[in-house]
Order: sequence, then structure tokens, then C-alpha cells
Amino acid sequence: MKVFLSFAVLAVLLLVHSSQAVYVQDGDLKFSLESVKKLKELMDEKRDINPHLVASVPRYFPCDEEDLPEEFQAVCKREDAPKIFERLDLAVQDADLCEICANAACAGCF
Repeated sequence: MKVFLSFAVLAVLLLVHSSQAVYVQDGDLKFSLESVKKLKELMDEKRDINPHLVASVPRYFPCDEEDLPEEFQAVCKREDAPKIFERLDLAVQDADLCEICANAACAGCF
């Protein structure tokens, strides 16, 4: 009986922990960590590898991507969208730190 109780407590703790949504915040905007990871993936795919050309190439704007998560559509309508996307990209440079909320932009961790 004691082993069953311990297992039940562990299962409840895991369920509570998994239901806690980690999100990334930029000012008053909040986005799920999974969506921000997808954004970073899109941005990394388009980022130029040659550092000498970066200054001459216009910044990538992810709003033109079909795979952009829906929750970023409102950001795309804002004038400051490029800056928001840059900050979100920086916030998840090391996604593991975000998942444990070691980064100030990330919250909702257990």
C-alpha cells in the first residue's frame, strides 16, 4: 500500500509539473515556449551563415512564413515586430535555460 501511495504522489506531481506551461514574455506579450522555439527554428534557417554579409542583408521577417505559429500573427501587425522577434530569439538562445526559468524572459516553471 505504501509503494502504491508513493507512486500516486509521484504521478500527481508529474501531472502538475507537465500542466505548468512555460512561456516567454516580452513586455506585456506572452508566448508559449514551444512557439518561440519554432520561431527560433524558422529564424535560424533563414539566418545568413557568412558573418561578413549580415550587415548588408536586410533582417529576416518571419511573418512571411507559412509555418509561423498562429500566436505571432498579432505581433506581425505591430511596427516593432522585428525588435520583438529579435528579443524572443535571444531569449531562447539556450532553450534549456528557459525551461528551468533561469532566463528572466521565461516564466511559468515549477
